[in-house]
Amino acid sequence: METVSVTVDLLILLFFTGCGAGFVDSIAGGGGLIALPVILATGVPPQLALGTNKFQASFGSFSAAYNFIQKGEVEIRKCGIGILFTLIGAAVGSVAVQLISKELLRHAIPVMLLGVLAYTALSRGLGDQDRPQRMPTQPFYILFGLLLGGYDGFFGPGTGSFWTAALVSLLGYNLTRASGYTRVMNFTSNIVAFALFALGGNVLYSVGVSMAVGQFIGARIGSGLAIRKGARFIRPVFMAVVFVTILRLAYTNYAKAFFLAL
Repeated sequence: METVSVTVDLLILLFFTGCGAGFVDSIAGGGGLIALPVILATGVPPQLALGTNKFQASFGSFSAAYNFIQKGEVEIRKCGIGILFTLIGAAVGSVAVQLISKELLRHAIPVMLLGVLAYTALSRGLGDQDRPQRMPTQPFYILFGLLLGGYDGFFGPGTGSFWTAALVSLLGYNLTRASGYTRVMNFTSNIVAFALFALGGNVLYSVGVSMAVGQFIGARIGSGLAIRKGARFIRPVFMAVVFVTILRLAYTNYAKAFFLAL
């Protein structure tokens, strides 16, 4: 049941929010940090907000992925096994979360992201150009497809950052290529999660469609800039997004307990 009064002003706000989220997400991930709080602020209940976010994010990740493919930065045949196992991972994510402590994840993810940030900051020239591969391609995609697809299916923050870091450090991709393949994997897990939310009736299309149009446009622009400007443009945006994600998760996890202790 829709619980939001949709006005022209709200649709305009949602459109531009989608543009911003799609732009940032297509370059370095983290679009959900922009989109989800805005959806929640409109008064949409959490379950509906999560489903609506996955719906609109699917358009942005598709737009960016298609642009990277069209410009020759991504070859689908090279990551087909990754798409398959990301799909499987995302589909079983809701089951896996019952076997893994949410508390453990909530506390572990900011620490792991901090490692990604430190590794990126301290590795000069990381992602500027392709480097020697450290892990066979198929085992890489099977492992990370299951892990990160599953993670995105039931939790999500930082998924794009983990994909990009793994592709750069283990497959030796430059940041432009890694960003392209990351968008393909993000689209896969987004569309699976959206389908599951839709089956449960947890997507608010009146809110999501306006954002989806913005996402498509913003992602097209952002991915185009990433392709043209390369690692020197992507690297600082990537690091900024990872840093903001860490702050957001740290605030969510610890701020309430801190203020209660005062």
